[in-house]
Amino acid sequence: MKAVVQRVSSASVSVEGVCIGSIGRGFMVLLGIWQDDTEENCRWVADKIASLRVFGDEQDKLNLALADVGGAVLVVPNFTLAGDCRKGARPSFIKAERPERAIPLFESFKRHLREKGLQVESGAFGAYMEVALVNDGPITLIVEKGDNAF
Repeated sequence: MKAVVQRVSSASVSVEGVCIGSIGRGFMVLLGIWQDDTEENCRWVADKIASLRVFGDEQDKLNLALADVGGAVLVVPNFTLAGDCRKGARPSFIKAERPERAIPLFESFKRHLREKGLQVESGAFGAYMEVALVNDGPITLIVEKGDNAF
């Protein structure tokens, strides 16, 4: 499982011109799910993201987590994170999990974040989405769990 985490001052996702999720301050997370991913991977990545201390405190040091600043999470499913670009010009997506197994893991990931008391909005699995965000910093991190490195 791979999550690209961007600290944002706002983010939204739309499908067919209709906004289906938006947040203010928080994280916009692109989530890629691999064939070998498990429920434990969902829990670990969600816990790691919820605990990331990348928001400024009174001294502008990165000491605060999402809950400390009342932040929210916008999670966008993104199978292209599994794209292997090592050979040729067309990425291979064979390591991406199939929807019938990936959708329950995506839902589990969001549930784990909500269990941390976080507001969670999301994109639509399998839909063509337009994502807008205002990157704050910029601060962008990659959180990975499992054997999905190329």
